[in-house]
Amino acid sequence: MTKLDRPALPSVTVLDQPIEMRDGTVLRADVHRPAGDGRHRTVLVRNPYGEPVFRSVPVTPYLRAGMAVVLQHCRGRGGSDGEFTPWADEGRDGADTVDWITAQPWSNGEVAAAGTSYPAGCALQLASERPAALKAVVATMTPHDFYDGLNYHGGAFALGSAFFWAATQGLLGALHDMAAGEDAGARLGALMRALADPGAAMSAVPLRDAPGVADAFPFWRDWVDHPERDSYWTAVAETLRHDRIGVPVLHTAGWFDVFLRGTLENYSRIPGGRLIIGPWTHMSQMAGVGELHFGHAASAQSALLERAQLEFLKGNTEGPKVRYFTMGADVWREAGAWPPPGAADTRYYLHPDGSLSPDVPDGDAAPSRFVHDPADPVPTHGGQLLLHDPVNVGPRDQRAVEARPDVLCFTTPVLDRDVEVTGPVTAVLHAATSATGADWTAKLVDVWPDGRAMNVLDGIVRSPGGQSRHEIDLVATSQTFRAGHRIRVQIASSNFPRFDRHPAMTRAEHTVFHDASRPSWITLPVIGNPST
Repeated sequence: MTKLDRPALPSVTVLDQPIEMRDGTVLRADVHRPAGDGRHRTVLVRNPYGEPVFRSVPVTPYLRAGMAVVLQHCRGRGGSDGEFTPWADEGRDGADTVDWITAQPWSNGEVAAAGTSYPAGCALQLASERPAALKAVVATMTPHDFYDGLNYHGGAFALGSAFFWAATQGLLGALHDMAAGEDAGARLGALMRALADPGAAMSAVPLRDAPGVADAFPFWRDWVDHPERDSYWTAVAETLRHDRIGVPVLHTAGWFDVFLRGTLENYSRIPGGRLIIGPWTHMSQMAGVGELHFGHAASAQSALLERAQLEFLKGNTEGPKVRYFTMGADVWREAGAWPPPGAADTRYYLHPDGSLSPDVPDGDAAPSRFVHDPADPVPTHGGQLLLHDPVNVGPRDQRAVEARPDVLCFTTPVLDRDVEVTGPVTAVLHAATSATGADWTAKLVDVWPDGRAMNVLDGIVRSPGGQSRHEIDLVATSQTFRAGHRIRVQIASSNFPRFDRHPAMTRAEHTVFHDASRPSWITLPVIGNPST
């Protein structure tokens, strides 16, 4: 009979440990540590979502690694006192908590911070406060900027994710107030009605008055009322200063995560870190994503992600600078930088016959036209999403979307060899609208031999009516388009509810140009021979 040499590990847990902040507000935390008189490095995780989120924190592996764990509720959430203001207090509160930790008899004076999404942002904001005791950060899938890439993308409001998050925080705020003895029944009722029909709530005109969420979450109107980067956003940006972060950071991203750009930007702006990118969504790190399965090696468990993060938090920060998963080929690769060297930025031009190729357009090529109707926007179908609908995420067959008259498709011939695209992707449209302004969307698609059209990534830009050149940031990917497949680009003027409808709300004719003086193209970072 097999016997394991696995000794018991006594531990001590304190629930709702009060920790006083510099302004007198009491935040509460669950503290887990190995029993006895030893001193331990401590992992700090700060969270605005309440106790259930802490159940996914790997407390047991941390304890077995000899570390203590402090799981703290952000102010105004969970068991903590105070008022919750998104992002505003996290750096200072984190620094005060580090001071409390290092004053405890079980602390060895060293702290590491970790988290996913908002908790990862808390960790980076803490790092920008530069407490001497902080030694490392593991930040998974988090924004780099609270305006660009979080609430706005290319000038368009990130409606779907903003609504999902605001509704969640509205519910949590109401429950927190009820726990304190306040009457929040009306707010809860309005929110539940909105969540029962989120499509109707997100279709509200004006959007700032979206039923349920607008009154339950006071920052909703602030977000909608500040569509440009102004003093409102720059004030919040001061809470995350990349130039002040001096500890090593392990960044983890997902190709289908809503904060893909944020994680890549955080990695590029904070020196000395490491980066892992898997084919994951914001809510799942499994090998099956959307309507595709990338092989068992694609899952975070198979990739030993938790082990890598644990070692980093312990102080073992050496390892490959960048480790990323190439979809299509379904393999993990390593590189010394992101983007990896060796890619050739290759323009694939959009032609009026619906073809896509590196060939430069003819001098007098005709334009393409379509009519955009804001009353019937192109529906969001897969992508880098965080929506109320957990199924609508990742790669999904686009054929129903492509059948719409307001979606233009441009496709290569069948590939006679694999084409690997790894790195940043942008699209440039020379285009015009009959309205006072327009949104321009682009989507990169992998067309399979059986006809499936699986989205890879997408982007948007909101432009004034008189502008003729529109650059769309599709962020980045690592995708091998296999021999026998085709590469496709979709062009449209809406992606709802991922993004809000253009505020002009005007039915309009849109024109995409293809002639030599006004070409339109997508730039793909191609590894090896770009020929199709």
